[in-house]
Amino acid sequence: MDIFWTILAVVGAIMILVFVHEMGHFLAAKWFGMRIDTFSVGFPPNIVNKKFGETEYVLGATPLGGYVKIAGMVDESLDDGFAGTEPEPWEFRSKPVWQRAIVMCAGVAFNVLLAAAAFSSLKFIYGSMRPLVHEDGSVFVEEGSVAATTFGLKTGDRILSIGGEVFEPGETGSSPIPLLADPLTIEVDRSGERLSLEGPDDILTRVQEGGGGGLLGLGVYNQPSVVGDVAPGRPAAEAGLQLGDRIVSIAGQEVLFWEELTSLIQTSGGRPLPFVWEREGTTYRADIEANEDDDGVWRIGIGLPGERQSYSLAEAIAAGTQETWDNTRAIVVNLKRIVTGQEDVRKSLGGPVMVARITGQAAQAGGRPFWTIVALLSLTLAIVNILPIPALDGGHLVFLIYEGIARREPSLKVRMVTQQAGMLLLLMLMVLLILNDFAQIF
Repeated sequence: MDIFWTILAVVGAIMILVFVHEMGHFLAAKWFGMRIDTFSVGFPPNIVNKKFGETEYVLGATPLGGYVKIAGMVDESLDDGFAGTEPEPWEFRSKPVWQRAIVMCAGVAFNVLLAAAAFSSLKFIYGSMRPLVHEDGSVFVEEGSVAATTFGLKTGDRILSIGGEVFEPGETGSSPIPLLADPLTIEVDRSGERLSLEGPDDILTRVQEGGGGGLLGLGVYNQPSVVGDVAPGRPAAEAGLQLGDRIVSIAGQEVLFWEELTSLIQTSGGRPLPFVWEREGTTYRADIEANEDDDGVWRIGIGLPGERQSYSLAEAIAAGTQETWDNTRAIVVNLKRIVTGQEDVRKSLGGPVMVARITGQAAQAGGRPFWTIVALLSLTLAIVNILPIPALDGGHLVFLIYEGIARREPSLKVRMVTQQAGMLLLLMLMVLLILNDFAQIF
């Protein structure tokens, strides 16, 4: 995908998130009879500016946010033209506190619904892959990975539990929940001895830094060296490898795990490698020479063993809802760890540049990674917006809670000053995040 389509994907993702969030506010306000003066996706300069009825609809060229301007409300526009006048029936300020609270929460709710819809749709369309695992549940631990350096896991260990949750071989490891335990321990069976390996407090930062794959990003893999797919016309097919064959050695080196297999192929540099594999009790041998693909990876044309799991619509919704909940918990706990200093804020937070980079990479990888990132960003946007910070939805909720308890509104002056302070705070935070993004990239 060239740079144009990457930029288009990033802008499209941001616009989707903003549109859904603002649509939540818009529909809730309309439901309670509030007048909407402006519905804007993006900031000036404006590309489209059209008025239908009492509402002006705007599409801005700066895809960094949006807003819904509700009559009689102190918001990003800092419009206080209604000061000194009696509340009109269609104004935000004339409605009961509970209605105004629903309007403020509606944007967050719509972002959560978008995430749940995306996760559920992905389950329904693509299903999920349940990988074939080593019979005894043992794992391969990548050298230098988080699992090896911080927990002391070793290849051949059999994982019993992670963070107090029983580990079932064959799990995809996509749920971040096991990493949220504090303290985080991994229990393993090592040659018949049960060991409890404790990790560091800043495990999420370590995982982020390590950039590992496999189970929870720890650099742990449990797939055996069994052929799950054979591409026609590729070296493996020409050598006689078939679906279900178990590769037992390459170049005289015993192979038990898929990662060992791919590592040996990748480091071959294209030279012929003596393969030994088994099929229904019979041993086969052949020299196989890997081909280098356009992405610079050496391959022989075999795929990972596993079983695709399909979902009915009801099952997909249930699984998507659970995934939404798991990721929401993970984001909230991670923010808590950052605020309390448990995790490194510089390495745990990403700004607009990092978001654009990750979204662009996901878009290049296909529809499934792209919509997964959109769902995660939607949840993050929802959680950040509900924080009790002036200028965010959570800040407005604080004032509404105060009004509900004290039976009177905070003064207009107080609301204007806090709104300005909140906007300045958010601007400063945005600058710091952008600087941090460039520091991490370069």
